[in-house]
Amino acid sequence: MRTRILYIIKLYLAIVTIFIAQKTVFMMADAPEGNDYGVAQWMEVITNGLLLDVPMTGYIVALPLIAIMATVWIGKEIRLRRVVTPYYILIAIAVGTIFVSDLALYPFWQFKLDALAVSYLESPGGAFASVSAGFVVLHVVYALLATVAITVLLVYVTPTRLYAIKSKKERWLMTAGFVLLLPAYVISIRGGVGESTANIGKVYFSSDTFLNHAAVNPTFSLIYSLDKTDDYASEFDYFDEEERAKIVDGLLSGTPTTTTASPSTPLSLNDSTATPPNIIVILMEGFGGQFVEAVSGRKDITPNYNRLAREGILFTNCYSNSFRTDRGMLSTLSGYPAFPTLSVMKIPAKSRSLPCIASTLKEKGYENTFLYGGDINFTNMQSYLRTGGYETIVSDVDFSADEKKQNPWGANDDITFNRLYDIVSGKRHEPWHVCYLTLSSHEPWVVPYKRFSDPVPNAFAFTDKCLGDFVEKIRKTPLWDNLLIVCIPDHGYHYPEDISHATHHHNTMLWIGGRVKQHKVVDTIMNQSDMAATLLGSLGIDHSAYTFSRDILSPTYTYPYAFFTFKEGIGFADSTGCSVYDIISDRQMEDHPAAKANNPAATQERIKKAKALLQTIYDDIGKRGINK
Repeated sequence: MRTRILYIIKLYLAIVTIFIAQKTVFMMADAPEGNDYGVAQWMEVITNGLLLDVPMTGYIVALPLIAIMATVWIGKEIRLRRVVTPYYILIAIAVGTIFVSDLALYPFWQFKLDALAVSYLESPGGAFASVSAGFVVLHVVYALLATVAITVLLVYVTPTRLYAIKSKKERWLMTAGFVLLLPAYVISIRGGVGESTANIGKVYFSSDTFLNHAAVNPTFSLIYSLDKTDDYASEFDYFDEEERAKIVDGLLSGTPTTTTASPSTPLSLNDSTATPPNIIVILMEGFGGQFVEAVSGRKDITPNYNRLAREGILFTNCYSNSFRTDRGMLSTLSGYPAFPTLSVMKIPAKSRSLPCIASTLKEKGYENTFLYGGDINFTNMQSYLRTGGYETIVSDVDFSADEKKQNPWGANDDITFNRLYDIVSGKRHEPWHVCYLTLSSHEPWVVPYKRFSDPVPNAFAFTDKCLGDFVEKIRKTPLWDNLLIVCIPDHGYHYPEDISHATHHHNTMLWIGGRVKQHKVVDTIMNQSDMAATLLGSLGIDHSAYTFSRDILSPTYTYPYAFFTFKEGIGFADSTGCSVYDIISDRQMEDHPAAKANNPAATQERIKKAKALLQTIYDDIGKRGINK
């Protein structure tokens, strides 16, 4: 029995050691020139990397573990090395080849090996066009050496034979021991007991992209990405290319990229003589328009938001792009549309190709921070944020157990709004940008507040109170004069149950702060993804990289419309109304014509535009990944 237990422990540690050794070699071979990383950074790479090394090891050990459990009951001697060596060879070939391929390709592509990279090897002539035959041969030799070394190590820790266990008592004890350890084993494969499972973003810890990449297990990276490499460009081909381009050109040709704000912009952001404003973007969890009186929602839920709307710039027709936080956050910060069938945030090979307001502001000297009271690794969020330019991330691990005990998602909004105040009050470098994602207005609606018996509006009322308290608190400080606060939902919420998709996605955006010159109501139809270009345009910053984001305050924004998606459908809204289409059953789901515009032809035109946009964004995401 002791031999079997020691074997599993040795095998587990041997595989973890292999992965640690891979990181060491990667750091030595592929580190950018001029970066002299210290011992502390090497250790951070290794320790953070364990968050993926351990789950990957768990998968590899699964088959030997099952085999060992079986030998307990076989009742005869087993020549274990002979049995498991073929499996070791297969594992060694896979792990060794993946490691060497990652080592070889990283200097060219600057990201970890994944399924998208492998897809380019289908055309090896193009994939290897920039390297010599000697380079390829050398790395094939490296892969063979790695395979041999891994195989030898795994065979070395494996006992030659296992003797039969004759005692039934010993068999049952051994079996019981394995069963008792099974939960811990499953947790190790899952990557912990939290909401988020093992994902690439879990190991990201630094503002240095290379260090984050060094911590990523290349085998995990490839396997993790295998189910995220659909041929997106071939999906939803409603039109031939000529017709699609004709429809979409009419929708995107007016997308402005100017760096000069409109003279009528009610902001003092683009004054070359003024200090660049400090910017807080508050992503308000599920904060749908039906809860906000300022955009014709209920009158009694958000008194603070309504009051602030009367002093700031209120955008009354801001449609959310999607229905989930991971999609809405990316749409807001990267100015990119959302998809019904995929989350771009979960696919680092795609999300890293997108711009982000943090990285754009960073180029202008901004220091960027992200705050969230929950699990930052949920839906691969940390990977996206780190790559997008957020140097500092504050999340659930930065709050005490007492601060997180009430809400299963993490620290409630009263606590995180206070932390937001502490963060910005402690800033010594200007200009700065902080993005803050609220949490409390989410199931299960657990908040330390009681205004309504219905927990849903009560939770939104709580977030509204926290917002109002924060604004009044910071208004009294010197920070206010040079501050712009953007309040925008990450998505809407389907409440009440009979709400239409059009109303669900119809939300609001509010700009307040000392840098807002005057109150204004902007009724222009827009998407939350237009926030990026509108903000950057108001700052006088080029936003041409934000292909699908429009500066809606620019005079060149001449055809206002909104496009949104959800799991089963798409929607399109313009001055003629809003139509929603079911992409599963290919039928119209909803139609909300504008007053005196109940025109079937207009409905079909809206649906046609929605289809063309859907086809276009899938074509676009299909092309993103590697710069060929």
